[in-house]
Amino acid sequence: MAFPQLDPARFDLARFLAEDWQKRPALIRNPWTAWHNPLEPDELAGLACEDGIESRLIVRAAGGPVMENGPLPEDRFAALDGESWTILVQAVDQHVPDVAALIQPFRFVPDWRIDDVMVSYATHGAGVGAHFDQYDVFLVQGLGRRRWRVGPRCGDDTPLLPHEDLRLIADFEASGGWVLEPGDILYVPPGFAHDGAAVGDDCMTYSIGFRAPSRAELVEGWCDHVAALLPEMDRYADPDLAPQAHPAEIAPAAIDRLHAMVLDALSDRAAFARWFAHHTTLPKYPDADWRPEAAPTEDAVRSALADGIPVARNPAHRFAILREEAGTLLYADGERFACPGAAVAAADTICASIATTLPPSAEVVTLVTALIAQGSLSFVDEDDEADWD
Repeated sequence: MAFPQLDPARFDLARFLAEDWQKRPALIRNPWTAWHNPLEPDELAGLACEDGIESRLIVRAAGGPVMENGPLPEDRFAALDGESWTILVQAVDQHVPDVAALIQPFRFVPDWRIDDVMVSYATHGAGVGAHFDQYDVFLVQGLGRRRWRVGPRCGDDTPLLPHEDLRLIADFEASGGWVLEPGDILYVPPGFAHDGAAVGDDCMTYSIGFRAPSRAELVEGWCDHVAALLPEMDRYADPDLAPQAHPAEIAPAAIDRLHAMVLDALSDRAAFARWFAHHTTLPKYPDADWRPEAAPTEDAVRSALADGIPVARNPAHRFAILREEAGTLLYADGERFACPGAAVAAADTICASIATTLPPSAEVVTLVTALIAQGSLSFVDEDDEADWD
């Protein structure tokens, strides 16, 4: 697969990170060596009609935008003739390899931050409306033209329009704007207001979004994990109890001891790292099941690797590497795999590539067999099929 490339002469990464990243919206005029729209509108419409794929249709109406969740009936689009509408399909990178390739140029952001590639199509004048997101996003104009307006940074107190399905800004005031042509990119940091509307028909935009876990999500998830592992007999104790002036008072010494119980239980950094690697690699859309009907054997895997057959990552599974003093751990789909010896380089290669060949060493064979068994990897032959017979 040929990955789209950013031209360093048109996109100064160091300058972007220093001046724009999470600081201000930035327009990047066609920084590609050669831009090619990776998906046709009819293909996107087809995905919006499929079960198991998250999609939305937003139609502009006199009383405000109306949203419908997919899967959409195939004849729904014919009924929209003359109306202003947009469709948005999530995680298209998990279904279209050429869309997945769009992520590669943005991997200067760590993989664990990557969410998915949402693709939208809009007729003239259509769009979601003025809103803000809680994450970084690169909006790549794929086809047609779109007028983007950007506004100030928003927050929890920003007034929103009453709407059951959409979080639209009530009093959006633009501070700048541009019309994007195919290949242009608009970067929008978390919290900044933005509003995009198609200029003409056949407008397609690829939204490459990045995750940003909230403090509440981290605290809740880590505390739940720790609490589930604590023994029932691990309880408050006060062997040095002494009479106090008033029986209703919670004494400072008791508060200190209680507080220390909580902090001590949550302070294991190594355990937190392992929990987070598990948490962040859990699949958002677990329906893409690559598990083989028959469990693979190490002999079959060794033979395939020796023949130079490449393995491909399941695009719905998330991968991460955690390096500890005791060794390297690979996380895939929330599961942990130890990587001894040659498996370290194999894990690095698997995470760096969509598909790759690997050496048939014992450590690599063990790792690949386990990953194939849980559906995180698959061998790829000329027909893109795996054969374990």
